[in-house]
Amino acid sequence: MQAVLPIVVALIAGLCVAVQAPTNATLARASSSLWLAASISFLGGTAAVLAIWALIDRTPIAAARQAPPWAWVGGLYGAFFVAAVSFATPRLGLAVTLTLTIAAQLTAAVVLDHFGMLGLERNAITLTKLIGLALMVAGVLLVRR
Repeated sequence: MQAVLPIVVALIAGLCVAVQAPTNATLARASSSLWLAASISFLGGTAAVLAIWALIDRTPIAAARQAPPWAWVGGLYGAFFVAAVSFATPRLGLAVTLTLTIAAQLTAAVVLDHFGMLGLERNAITLTKLIGLALMVAGVLLVRR
């Protein structure tokens, strides 16, 4: 069961990304503001995460001081992702937008793993992984057609 839970959580997260993109794009289109839509999205997410932290976790804020400086900017990546996907989805379509972002994510993940960057354990690039990445790029091209 322990091995299944992370897989189920990751699959649900992927579904959430697929639903989040058109949701935020609709809000951006309705408000005529990509940045207002992204702000509303993050305010809702922040409120939910803070509520869960306050009700369940309650780890002292001071505990985060031990993290390296680069660990404090993760929200900036998420903010850019939300804004970029909200912008790209109505122009490229959801499938193309998400295949592009997934291909970029997997490519970055293989490089980060290979070099053990950002606190990850080293996990070497293999021929199998390179073939997988090539198939992802082929998938992007096929979905784009």
